[in-house]
Amino acid sequence: MAETMQFDLVSPERNLASMQVASVQIPGADGQMTAMPNHAPVITTLRPGVLAVSGPEGDVSFAVTGGFAEINPEGLSVLAEKAIPLADASAADLEPIVAAAKAAAASAAPENRDMAELLLADLEELLQNMV
Repeated sequence: MAETMQFDLVSPERNLASMQVASVQIPGADGQMTAMPNHAPVITTLRPGVLAVSGPEGDVSFAVTGGFAEINPEGLSVLAEKAIPLADASAADLEPIVAAAKAAAASAAPENRDMAELLLADLEELLQNMV
């Protein structure tokens, strides 16, 4: 049997997942990363994207708009700002979030504009992947 680790995904609304998994692909703020059993301890922020989970019972994906991930050798805990099972998600779920990000980018101070535009681009890409 393949080695597994504990995976927990929570958002302010609810607990979305708690299961044994073989790997999780994470949209980290510094790039894509994959957490696997015995991973070195890491805490990272998430950018908008897809959290792809592979486990003994199959694969499942979640759309996340941001948050934090804590990885250690025994498991992964993700605290998402907003998370939706990709199978249940629709463009309508993200459209208000994208609209708010557009408004924030348009009114961002010059020193914050790059980060606001990057967040908007990530959200728009996630939205495009959902249609």
